[in-house]
Amino acid sequence: MSAARLLVSAAHKSSGKTTFSIGLCAALRAQALQVQPFKKGPDYIDPMWLAQAAGRDCFNLDPYLSGGNEIQASFARHAADADISVVEGNKGLHDGVALDGSNSNAALAQLLGLPVLLVIDARGMTRGIAPLVLGFQAFDRRIRIAGVVLNQVGGSRHEAKLRAVIEHYTDVPVLGALAQEPSLALKERHLGLTPSVEFDDAAQRVAWLGRRIAEQVDLARVIEIARAAEPLPAGAQGAEPETAASGPTVRIGIARDKAFGFYYAEDLAALRAAGAELLPVDTLHDARLPALDGLFIGGGFPEVYMTELQANASLRADIAAAIDAGLPTYAECGGLMYLARSLHWQGRSCRMVGAIPGEVTVHAKPVGRGYMRLAPTADHPWPAAPGASQVLGAHEFHYSSLDNLPGRMRFAYRVERGHGIDGEHDGLVHHNLLASYAHLRGVMGNDWPARFVAFVRAHSTLQAAATRQARPVSERAVAC
Repeated sequence: MSAARLLVSAAHKSSGKTTFSIGLCAALRAQALQVQPFKKGPDYIDPMWLAQAAGRDCFNLDPYLSGGNEIQASFARHAADADISVVEGNKGLHDGVALDGSNSNAALAQLLGLPVLLVIDARGMTRGIAPLVLGFQAFDRRIRIAGVVLNQVGGSRHEAKLRAVIEHYTDVPVLGALAQEPSLALKERHLGLTPSVEFDDAAQRVAWLGRRIAEQVDLARVIEIARAAEPLPAGAQGAEPETAASGPTVRIGIARDKAFGFYYAEDLAALRAAGAELLPVDTLHDARLPALDGLFIGGGFPEVYMTELQANASLRADIAAAIDAGLPTYAECGGLMYLARSLHWQGRSCRMVGAIPGEVTVHAKPVGRGYMRLAPTADHPWPAAPGASQVLGAHEFHYSSLDNLPGRMRFAYRVERGHGIDGEHDGLVHHNLLASYAHLRGVMGNDWPARFVAFVRAHSTLQAAATRQARPVSERAVAC
């Protein structure tokens, strides 16, 4: 396996590391390299852009939700056939939930032996950039700051001063300088970047970024640094491939369009490995559901497309009827919003599916944000096996609330950390529907993809048996 790898990080969030990472993946791919992108932490949107740039699925590495051995194995498995792996950090290099930095970007760099490229927003800086770089070097000597990329540089004189200061006071090479250029910026929304699926010209935007990065960054030196990384830790070697579960294949519809696209690539792979055939459903344009055994509606921005979602009345009615008839359905965040009776945002209201007897309001500030700890209840429709962990890790990031629910609703989770639906509960259960604000990941023993597929399979088998029993004797005889 190629050991060429690096971490793109920054002094603080909003330094431009995401734009740089996307452009770097595109620039390296343009040199005929197989580029494997990764994203640190819980994130759906940046991985969409990174996958677009690299031409390969992007995988998340989350030290809060995953164990170290699990992260090493995932990295090794997905980087095995790549020429170079690019890991984009989140926030700043040493930022994280834990005070000791155990789930920071720096901790991930140490775990995987990643040399660090530090992206620095250089606006308004000259000599002051030296103590900043020196401080990052000194704070944790186990982390190798292999190079600096200057961002938002004000011109050639500004760049020359910055380079001279860094060269004089530090031994860290400057690998590139990115000019203040509005065309390099990607449009943002309240959850970060606007998802790439919403742009018809996403490929052209990424290609443009790649060309600009190639013009302003020493790619040969970046590749050299990545190839000089130490051998991967022993725990990362020999990762076992995922194996398929026994049992008949089930057809699970998955909402994938401009309104819904928040899915983890590894969880989709786990669904397939468990025996699911994933059929895309376009909630904006498909008039009917295909023949399905189950349905998965992930997160997204239904509020942005609420008018179009309301206009597709036939699909909304189809989904409502299917859920009422017992179709096993799992919905996360945006999916929950879509399944409610109505959606209210910026003074407008639109009708949604109506499978959930409540109304969703999108607010100006976050309602639930960050990591969660969930304790499953007896009402969970597809619980973990006896003896499994009774507390699950998850994350949430929603500006909406689910209001006006009837008084006696069933919930799959008791919230120990986070907000969920009402600050105490999450995972509304209705018929065979589980809808939550929590986003799950199939890590740390939380094998939710396999459990959901097993639930879908069992329900499909029961439905088939019930249908056979309901047929007249003569019809059953003919069918045999």
